[in-house]
Amino acid sequence: MSRHTTTGNWKLGLILASTTMLAWSTLAPALKIALEVLDPITLTWVRFLIASLVSVLFLLSSKKYRRELFNLKKSSWGLLLLASIMLIGNYVLYLLGLEKTTPANAQVIIQLAPALLAMGGIMLFHEHYNRWQWLGFFSLLAGLLLFFSDQLKIMADNISTYQTGILLIVGAAIVWSVYALAQKQLLRDLSSVSAMAFMYIFATVVLLPVSEPATLLTLDSLHWWVVGFCAINTLVAYGAFAEAMNHWEASRVSAIVSLTPLGTILTAAIIHHYWPQLMGAEKIDFLGWMGTFMVISGSLLTALGGNRHRPAPTPSTD
Repeated sequence: MSRHTTTGNWKLGLILASTTMLAWSTLAPALKIALEVLDPITLTWVRFLIASLVSVLFLLSSKKYRRELFNLKKSSWGLLLLASIMLIGNYVLYLLGLEKTTPANAQVIIQLAPALLAMGGIMLFHEHYNRWQWLGFFSLLAGLLLFFSDQLKIMADNISTYQTGILLIVGAAIVWSVYALAQKQLLRDLSSVSAMAFMYIFATVVLLPVSEPATLLTLDSLHWWVVGFCAINTLVAYGAFAEAMNHWEASRVSAIVSLTPLGTILTAAIIHHYWPQLMGAEKIDFLGWMGTFMVISGSLLTALGGNRHRPAPTPSTD
């Protein structure tokens, strides 16, 4: 099976990856607020439902994207189903873990996902790291370990719940990396628009029997806005992410996405400052902050430490 290759437009890939990072930075705090009134399965279903409705409208307006799905090969259908199932698993496991920990904790630990994606990009797509990028990668992993050890001490009074939450988020990271690698390979035969539309619709149908849509009728206006924001965030973040993978190497995209924890910590701090009734303060000690900045610096070094990929020049036809 031939492998997907990027367009080499690293500037567009960087912009799209940064858009994903900013969207995900604000998502965890919003999800934490939404979980006050909705269970994880129903919240996931609502996000997919709204994303599906927007995607269907887009597909109906474009014959090109509809035609792509009808002409898909059997092997690609298998990848598409795998990516869809893994995406559902990521959403549900992440929310189950987020219920038992804080947004900052969830977003720092979920950075295992882009680290696993980077490894997959190297093994499956023959992407390459130089020594500076490897230094950044191991700095990222060391930072995660420091942050985790710091939080274990802070959460000592509720360590069982915290550990369960962390294990669920680690599971979410693993299935997300499988989704992302399958998504990247799918770009060989299918546009990101068609792929994401199918995944949203598939997830909406699969989750409906185990969700509780009736609970939506009990939401107040604030939580409706929060749930709506989470759904739109889904469209923006995953749409930008899928396109970023089309233009830039998986390892580089994963490094930019790894910057998400800093944005999440800032978002949570802003919400706590202005609306303390919605979110408690994050508890991060010196080792935790050191670990967080090791993750961030390692991510930047991984993304920017190598030579940018440049496509071969196109022969002149003049």
